[in-house]
Amino acid sequence: MTFVNTLFNTNFLEYASYVIKDRAIPHIADGLKPVQRRILYTLFEMDDGKFHKVANAVGRAMQYHPHGDASIYSALVVLANKDLFIEKQGNFGNIYTGDEASAARYIECRLTALARETLFNPDTTAFELSYDSRHKEPITLPAKLPVMLIIGAEGIAVGMATKILPHNFLEVLRAEIACLRGEKFQLFPDFPTGGLCDVSEYADGNGKVRIRAELDTSDEKRIVVRQIPYGTTTASLIASVESAARHNKIKIASISDFTAEAVEIEIHLARGMHTAETVDALYAFTDCEVSVPLSFMVIDDSNKPVVITATDLIQHAAGQLVDLLKAELKIEDKRARDKLHARTLERIFIEERIYKRIEEMATAEDVVKAVYKGFGPFKDQVKRPITDEDVEALLAIPIRRISRYDINRAQKEIAEINKRLKEIKHSLDNIIVFTIDYLEGLCKKYAKQFPRKTKLVSFEKVDVREVAQRNLKLRYDHQSGYLGYEVNGGAVCDVSTFDRVLTIRKSGVWSVINAPDKLFVDKGMWWCGFVNKDIVYTLVYRDNKNGRPYIKRCSIEKFILNKPYSLVPDGSDVLKLTTAIAGTIHLEYKPKPYQRIAEESFEIADYPVRGNKAGGIRLSPREIKSAHIEGAGGQPEPGET
Repeated sequence: MTFVNTLFNTNFLEYASYVIKDRAIPHIADGLKPVQRRILYTLFEMDDGKFHKVANAVGRAMQYHPHGDASIYSALVVLANKDLFIEKQGNFGNIYTGDEASAARYIECRLTALARETLFNPDTTAFELSYDSRHKEPITLPAKLPVMLIIGAEGIAVGMATKILPHNFLEVLRAEIACLRGEKFQLFPDFPTGGLCDVSEYADGNGKVRIRAELDTSDEKRIVVRQIPYGTTTASLIASVESAARHNKIKIASISDFTAEAVEIEIHLARGMHTAETVDALYAFTDCEVSVPLSFMVIDDSNKPVVITATDLIQHAAGQLVDLLKAELKIEDKRARDKLHARTLERIFIEERIYKRIEEMATAEDVVKAVYKGFGPFKDQVKRPITDEDVEALLAIPIRRISRYDINRAQKEIAEINKRLKEIKHSLDNIIVFTIDYLEGLCKKYAKQFPRKTKLVSFEKVDVREVAQRNLKLRYDHQSGYLGYEVNGGAVCDVSTFDRVLTIRKSGVWSVINAPDKLFVDKGMWWCGFVNKDIVYTLVYRDNKNGRPYIKRCSIEKFILNKPYSLVPDGSDVLKLTTAIAGTIHLEYKPKPYQRIAEESFEIADYPVRGNKAGGIRLSPREIKSAHIEGAGGQPEPGET
C-alpha cells in the first residue's frame, strides 16, 4: 500500500508540474504558453512571405506539440484573432458573435511584420530537443515586447490559475519607455470588443474590473448595444437578456441581432417601459455588465509559478529588452569585425600582390608559408592574428575576382564597416537611450494600427434589489398553506425575485426568506411582509402547561436568512397577533367554581416593547379560554401592517 501511495503521489506531482509549466501558465520571458510558442515558431520556419494553409501549419506544429491537432488549431485561431502576430485570410470566426472559424483546410495565415520584427532571432534563442528528440524548439522566444500584457492570458492548472487582461499595444510600449526613463507609469486594460471599464479595483492586475456594454439610449423606447463586454458574445448577451425577461427582471417587447463587422443589438422595450428605467436593470441582471476577477500568475525565469503585477512585468520586459538589444549589438559587432578583418586581408592580399608569391611554390605547405610571410610587413594594418582559416579563404579567391578587384570600392566598403562599428559602440555605451529609440520607433510605426477601443470610466455599482421591478404578486392560499408568486390565493404584496419577506407562522416560528415561487408555510399563517424594524408585533399566547395568557411585544431587526426563530416558548400556542400600536386585548377565561371574573381587558400600549428573544409578560393567573383584539383592525391578514 505504501508503494501505491508513493507512486500516485509522485505521478500526481509530476502531472501537476507538467500542466502548470507546459500547458496552462505563460512564461514571463515571452508571455506565451508552449502551444502558442510552437505555433509561432512553426510559422517562422515556414515563412516565405506567402500565406500557408492552417492545416499545413497545424501539421508542422505537431512535430513540437504532442497534444494533437485540435488543441493546436484552436490555439492558432485564438492567437490569430488577437490581430497582432498572425495575419489571417479566410473565415477565422467572429469574436463578437462567437461564430466558429472554418475548417483548417479552408483558411490561411502567415506571420505579421510585427512578429518577424519583435519575436524571432535565432542568434539569441536558446533551444532544446522536442518531445521525440528529432527536432530542436525554442525554450522561449526572444520577444522584444511584453506579449502577455498586450494579448492577455487565461489558463487553469492544478491548484492555480491565471487571468491577465489584454492592454493597448502603444500604452504598453510607452509604459516601458517611462520605466527606462525612471518615470512613473500606470497601465489599464484595453479590450478588442471595446466597451466601458471601471478599473477602480484593478490593483495592478490582481484585483478585478467591471466591464459594461456601450448602450445607445437616444431613443426612449429602444436600446441599442454598440459594444459588448470582454469575454461575452452577442449570443451570450442576448441569452442573458432573454433569461432576465423570462424571470420578470426586465420587460422587453423583442430583441434583434444585426451584428456584422460591428456589434448592433436592438432591444425594443415593452409598452409602458422607458429607456431610463431599464438601463440599470440591464446592467444588474444581464451580461451588459460583467465583473472579471484577475490573477497575474506567470512562470518566472527560475521556471516556477509566481504571482506578479503589471508593473513588475513592465520592469522585467524593459530589462529583458535591454539585454536582447545589447546581445544583438554584440553579435553584429563581432560579425562586422570579422567582415572587416576578411576585407582587410583581401585588400592587402590583392593590392600587394601576395598571391604572386605562391605561383612558384611546389607544395601546399610552402604556399601557406608564403602567404604568412607576405603579410609580414603589413601586420600593423591587420587588427588581429591571421589564422589558417583566413589563409584558406584567401587562397579560395577566384582569379577572375582578383583580376576585377576594385580598390576604391573595397576601401569604401571598409570605411562603411568602420562607421557601423563606431555606431554600434555608441549604441552599446548608451544602451538605455538606444532601447528607448527602438521602442519609440515601434510606436511611430504602428501608431495608427492600435487605437484604444475601451473607454475607462467610473460607474456606481447597481443594487439589484433597488432596480428589480416588483411585478410579481406574492399570494397566500389559506386552504393549502402555500405562499409564493406562483400560488393561487389572496394577494399579500408585490415583490421581485430579489426581495426578502418575513413570515410568522401559526406556531409562532418566524423566518426571513427570499420571495418564494411556491413554499409551504402552514395553514393559518399569522403575518407576511417586508422586514421593517419600525413594525412592532404584539402576540397573545397561551402556555399549554397551565393555560395562562401572556403578551409579547417586539420588533424584528437582525436575522440569518432562511433560519427559523420562535417568538414564543416551547409548548405555547399563539392566540392572536397584531401590528397595531394601540388596541384592547379581551380575554375570556375558562369557567371554574368560585371564579367571579369571566372576562378581562388589557390595553396594548401598557406593555413595553422588548427584544424578540425575551420572554412574554403574564396577563393573568387564570386559565384562558379565548382571546380577541379590538381597536386594531381585528386579526391581521398575511401582509397586513
